[in-house]
Amino acid sequence: MKHIYLLFAALILAACSKEDTYGPWNLKNGQEVELSVSHRYGAINDELLLLPENKPAEMSLFYFTDREPGYTYHVKAKMVAEKDPPQDGPAYHLEYIETMGKEKYEGNESFELELIQSYVPGGSTIMLGKREGLYYFVPDKLALTYNDAEIGNQLEEIWQHCEEIQQNYKDKIYTEPKWRSIRTTVNHDPDNFGKAYLVSHIEFKN
Repeated sequence: MKHIYLLFAALILAACSKEDTYGPWNLKNGQEVELSVSHRYGAINDELLLLPENKPAEMSLFYFTDREPGYTYHVKAKMVAEKDPPQDGPAYHLEYIETMGKEKYEGNESFELELIQSYVPGGSTIMLGKREGLYYFVPDKLALTYNDAEIGNQLEEIWQHCEEIQQNYKDKIYTEPKWRSIRTTVNHDPDNFGKAYLVSHIEFKN
């Protein structure tokens, strides 16, 4: 009987000492990890890699406010598991701690941005603004430039439609974008590196 009690106590102790883990990598709440952050800020393939495995983290990184487009970062972060997860947000995420390395991207590969993104709540939103004649993907942070007049005309059409949607919203009329997708092909703008993407192609899908 004594051995049974000892076994029962051991099982209880093991159950109590076992910590919950979260996410695809079974990280503990508060556990620190190292990540590689891509130079493709906001792109479709803006992938966050867990180091040293170099595999997709499959989680969002919060509070990395100093990130600049065009640079690859080596950062330290920690797992954060929400005690009361929001209905419209993730139950866990990675939280930025510090930058361990920063390297300017020297290549010239093209990558893609999606200008129509969906949010909960809120629905589909066109990610394009305009200020002082310059188009922005991220307000006052990341501009979209062009060398081809046709690209400029397309960006103006998108922005005008975005303005129409916003005016309708003010008039309490909800309007979905007339396109299902707007996908742009971009490169880092060499004349405004870290501040702008140079658009070479825009694809509309209805």
